[in-house]
Amino acid sequence: MNYILFDGPARNALLPFTFTRPVADILVGIMTIRQKWEMRLGSTTTTLTEEYLSDKYPMVELEENVMINASFLPNDVLAEMVSNLEPNQAIFKGDEVIAFYTQEDQESVDFDTYEIIEYNEECITIEHTWDIFSKNDESIREDFEFLTEDRKSQPIPKSVNVIASENVFIEEGAKLEFVTLNASTGPIYIGKDAEIMEGSVIRGPFALCENAQVKMGAKVYGATTVGPHSRIGGEVKNAVLFANSNKGHEGYLGDSVLGEWCNIGADSNNSNLKNNYEEVKLWSYETEGFAKTGLQFCGLMMGDHSKCGINTMFNTGTVVGVSANIFGSGFPRNFVPSFSWGGASGFTTYITKKAFETARIVMSRRNVEFDEREAAILEHVFELTKKWRKE
Repeated sequence: MNYILFDGPARNALLPFTFTRPVADILVGIMTIRQKWEMRLGSTTTTLTEEYLSDKYPMVELEENVMINASFLPNDVLAEMVSNLEPNQAIFKGDEVIAFYTQEDQESVDFDTYEIIEYNEECITIEHTWDIFSKNDESIREDFEFLTEDRKSQPIPKSVNVIASENVFIEEGAKLEFVTLNASTGPIYIGKDAEIMEGSVIRGPFALCENAQVKMGAKVYGATTVGPHSRIGGEVKNAVLFANSNKGHEGYLGDSVLGEWCNIGADSNNSNLKNNYEEVKLWSYETEGFAKTGLQFCGLMMGDHSKCGINTMFNTGTVVGVSANIFGSGFPRNFVPSFSWGGASGFTTYITKKAFETARIVMSRRNVEFDEREAAILEHVFELTKKWRKE
């Protein structure tokens, strides 16, 4: 069967992360949403997303397709229901479509002609930016159980101080010596060729993805995910770093999400709790105002390719767009538009020529080419976000 993951109505609520990727390629738990579906369905997937992203994330449409709403994370029951779909059947949870089988152009689907199958069990959904970290605990546990079932971990080195070793899984090539792992509070997954340097203290749930790294003496609380080729140091709590991002030095990152190719300068910190303990509000690209999160703890949302200099201070509930460069003393405002250059004293536009030069250098350090396709996506984001910058 041909499976297509579509963005669905949550796409705009997941900006700035979906400026540069489909919903399906958001990392939560140990894997991206796409990887979760592909592993459970035993099939590759393609994507229905914004037109400007479709060159990098193309859709392959055949005569028969199963369309899947990427905001819904699969579990055993849901994956089986999707794999058993037949023509003109659709799975709904309440008023929201999860998946449907179509033999025609998906844009002309009339669900009144479909047999509706109700899904009434619980499942994880990613519908807001803060869901990525706030539902990361549950997602790590689900992914850990799925990925490690009937598999044997690499041995835990004798120098490692471990609690609840049965909840630790180490993939081939991973390196760790003289570290403390407490998996009594949740599983700890250490990916292929990942490294935890000596002196680090880690409390689960925790996921260190392939080729990721924890620097010396780091203090990590669950539920934290470090994406492929990313690095963390200092103090980190309940944070998700997508691939190829760095928070490698002292400083605090909590209840936060970093996109790809981000860098947090040394001794930078974010607040995740307001001084008056009130509910945190976050900038919404949908309403162009600040939206209630329902959370008391909420830190930093930073889009792809954004950076901050040393000693940067982020207020509770700060949203930073794509390709922003933040530096200087004081607190920058809690919404920093994409392609902004500056800090608390003010911002100017970070022109694409300069931003692309930096992106090219940064990506080359991971042996990834900044090509015309990447440039075209960022150029489009630059134009989309122009209205929020003070030119």
